[in-house]
Amino acid sequence: MGVFESLSNPWVPSLSVYEPGRPIEDVARDMGLDPDGIVKLASNENALGPSPRAVRAMKRAAVSMHLYPDGGAYDLRRALASRLGVSEDMIVPGNGSNELIELLGHALLGPETQIVMADRAFVVYRLVASLFNASTTAVPMRDFVHDLDAMAGAITPRTRLVFVSNPNNPTGTMVDQAAIERFLSCVPPSVVVCFDEAYIELLPPERRPDTLRYVREGRPVVVLRTFSKTYGLAGLRLGYAVAPPEGARLLSRVRQPFNVNAMALAGAVAALDDEAYVRRTRRMVAAGLAYFEQAFVRMALPFVPSVANFILVEVGEGRRVFEAMQREGVIVRPMDAYGLPRHIRVTVGTQEENERCVAAMDRALDRP
Repeated sequence: MGVFESLSNPWVPSLSVYEPGRPIEDVARDMGLDPDGIVKLASNENALGPSPRAVRAMKRAAVSMHLYPDGGAYDLRRALASRLGVSEDMIVPGNGSNELIELLGHALLGPETQIVMADRAFVVYRLVASLFNASTTAVPMRDFVHDLDAMAGAITPRTRLVFVSNPNNPTGTMVDQAAIERFLSCVPPSVVVCFDEAYIELLPPERRPDTLRYVREGRPVVVLRTFSKTYGLAGLRLGYAVAPPEGARLLSRVRQPFNVNAMALAGAVAALDDEAYVRRTRRMVAAGLAYFEQAFVRMALPFVPSVANFILVEVGEGRRVFEAMQREGVIVRPMDAYGLPRHIRVTVGTQEENERCVAAMDRALDRP
């Protein structure tokens, strides 16, 4: 054991490391491929690129990058508050939703505490709990959907946080308003429920559960959203939490100053008004999901119908298929870390990218 490990908190050396979707540059180097010819459908990014309004705003902001950003994110919080129907003191910006999940850990978790999550939900919840030496109760999904009744039943006096990813990554499924209402009626008032809604803007407004109503009512609910998916700004790392003022103040106490950079703030404010771009994104995702579903039916591959911008499909040996597709310049995501070794997750891309993906998958499976 080296000096660092000997001095560290005893649980840190055994922490698992998150496996992201592989970058295009890494695959190009490893496979000897031209990076311009690689299709990345591994990280649920927006294939349209960034919001054009955001790009223009970031270019204008670039000349001021010698100055620190607005640590209070005034313009962004004001724009979000107006759009969401909440007060500005209920919004906490973060360096992506991942930082906000970690801030919840800083504020609420420690030894002898517990989180509850679904067993096939976003793996970062479990990783963050481990970071604070808290335990995780992972409740089995029912047909790849959160079993909220069972999750409510798994809450104990040690539970501090319950995470509900909706729509859920990596299954692409969602729970509706009625299920959420029934669930919250069973959750003790001493437990914070976090609804992680990274993909919510991909749904038309009439299909979105209204979780913000619980925040407005002052209940112990936190809603997480991001600019990474629908708005195409994953590289900026910008998300936000909406919480009752007491919860927002607590998260602000544990966040670092200037945790969101100035270019991200400028791009996000502009992206919020780019409704034409959001409509294009929804059309692209709907067409891509329909294409993949038809292809998987033809290939006799079981899949989980998705409402997000990705789809989970069973291919047999997921890691082998992932590696075979990589050699053809198509990056998808193996699902071993989620306890789904027979599956891969495929992000919706442009039509050309989707067709390349299916062709590479056909060859990886030795399908005609």
